[in-house]
Amino acid sequence: MENLTQEKIDKGLEVFENFKDSKLLTHLNSCVHCGLCAESCIYYLTDHNEKYIPAKKVDLVASIYRRYKTFIGKIAPKLVGARELNNETVEEMIDLLFGACAMCGRCVSHCSIGVDISYLVSTGRKMLSNMGYVPESLQATVNAAIETGNNMGISDQDFVDTLTWLEDDLRFEVNDDNAKIYLNEKGKDILYTLNPREPKFFPLSISAMAKIFHVAKESWTLSTKMYDVTNYAYYSGNNEEAAIISQRLYDEIFNLNAKTCVLAECGHGSRAFRWEGPNYIQKEYPFDVTTSVEFIGKYIREGKIIVDPEKIQQKVTLHDPCNLARSGGVIDEQRYILEKSVKNFIEMSPTKADNLCCGGGGGQLAMSEYNDRRMKIAELKAEQIRKTGAEIVVTPCHNCADQLIQINAAFKLNVQIKTIAEIVADAIVMP
Repeated sequence: MENLTQEKIDKGLEVFENFKDSKLLTHLNSCVHCGLCAESCIYYLTDHNEKYIPAKKVDLVASIYRRYKTFIGKIAPKLVGARELNNETVEEMIDLLFGACAMCGRCVSHCSIGVDISYLVSTGRKMLSNMGYVPESLQATVNAAIETGNNMGISDQDFVDTLTWLEDDLRFEVNDDNAKIYLNEKGKDILYTLNPREPKFFPLSISAMAKIFHVAKESWTLSTKMYDVTNYAYYSGNNEEAAIISQRLYDEIFNLNAKTCVLAECGHGSRAFRWEGPNYIQKEYPFDVTTSVEFIGKYIREGKIIVDPEKIQQKVTLHDPCNLARSGGVIDEQRYILEKSVKNFIEMSPTKADNLCCGGGGGQLAMSEYNDRRMKIAELKAEQIRKTGAEIVVTPCHNCADQLIQINAAFKLNVQIKTIAEIVADAIVMP
């Protein structure tokens, strides 16, 4: 860590300077240290170290506020547990707020008085970002998105080449030489986005959604200029960089004159653009924004696509992405789709809004510094999956899918990991 200067300290404290509303002030002063949040945290449940209790993370941020922004904290800091923003405090913040929190929000659901712990962790991350202390690998992911237009740094040529051979496969699969993966076409009803992990590592997810769009006779397109649904600046705490990424997608929707932006299966990407995006860019969206999960559910309800559950006989369970389900409220749609698309759907326990985080959220997958810790907490999710007896684990999030693939290998679960689109594409009845 580079030396902590007074200039950096002042930058960090800026997050406490401007209260346009009372949310931050309220939550900083609300924790009663009851400890109920402890049993909800996957980090604490893994090794029961009290430093991982979410209330401790809240107090870490609140103690800095008390030291610099309250009268008693300024004159008698020890009396109220106020802490200096020094090297020791910053190192602890980096370790706990970045390295020991998936920002899953499960602790918020279990808080006795409703403290938004994830919001306060995000506030602490913003302080660190202002001071220049974002973990290197996470910041590199943000930088790639800013500099290249996608977080994997995929070139336009590689992207187009991938779509070209996927289009050939699509035509073969649907037995239609006119089937297309539309690219940069103006005036389509939908601008569809992707997680860059798809063209890089999981191209069959693109094929699956293209097949669904084709059968539904949808008017849609992708864009080479801006297709990245992710926004890792949401995790780094840099709202200015988050605004740049959100604004690019906003501008491309206008450029292509699309009516609706359909977000690919990505929990934090959906939250960052659909719900946080208007705050980042300080304007309302004059177009519709929805997720591919909700769109697929709509297709099934309206009969635009027909699925046959007999095609998928294996036991299937569902992992709920935290940002999509717990924070976004998209809970029932994926269950409706699976109940229609598979023969044997089994819930995890706990489930729905109380489902355990897979451990890949909060930017953890992007932070190689904490790989060992990430895989240690992943054993909880592995045990959840094992108890279902499932042969296929479905999740509507590519970050979760990546983490689950690693969990599958590390804990020898011998399951398949699929997205919602992939399951539906397997179950679809061709007209």
